Amino acid sequence: MDSGKKRKQERKLTAAEQKRKEMFLEKKAALEMEGFEARDLTISALYANVMAVVLAFPIILVLWAVFVWKNGYGSMSSLIWLTVLVLFFLLIVVHEVIHGLFWSFFAKNGWKSISFKIMWNSLTPYCICQEELTKGQYAIGGVMPCVLLGILPAIVAIFLGNLPLFWVGALMILAAGGDLTILWKLFRFPHSKGDVRFLDHPYEAGLVIFERTFSKV
Repeated sequence: MDSGKKRKQERKLTAAEQKRKEMFLEKKAALEMEGFEARDLTISALYANVMAVVLAFPIILVLWAVFVWKNGYGSMSSLIWLTVLVLFFLLIVVHEVIHGLFWSFFAKNGWKSISFKIMWNSLTPYCICQEELTKGQYAIGGVMPCVLLGILPAIVAIFLGNLPLFWVGALMILAAGGDLTILWKLFRFPHSKGDVRFLDHPYEAGLVIFERTFSKV
């Protein structure tokens, strides 16, 4: 048994997580009866934090290089830094709402299929879509917080020469490191010509892919 599976078994679930787990297992069993095979693409908080450095930092460094080239280094007072950090923590909530908003556009039951929770062992808020999505739909909902709260503000800050806004955007790109990691794993997943469904894991970061290949006649 790998460490990831052992970690999931040992973590004590809340009542809400246990309920979502039971619903997920029912759906999993139904899909397996239809010939689907489940593939786990969840990640640990530690792995997400490490990969955030690998995936998010290069984006931040490129944007910072452009900012410095156009506007110089600039400086911020301690009060401005504190304001940036407070805004960052507030935007973490908005980050999850954006996930839910875009996934709800694709879900048959809309906003009713979206739920928000906190992974208390790592103090990590997360959003879950309880309906199956296509690869493109899942990817759009996954990347939009990084785009709207991170990359876009950083680009606007470059043109305005606004250093506080730039660092808000940079921090939000870093906060999206887990999302980028999941999407990185998603797009590295071997392409299948069969029927593929993408479903959020009920209590871990990441998703489960259900794949059914069709044999040639």
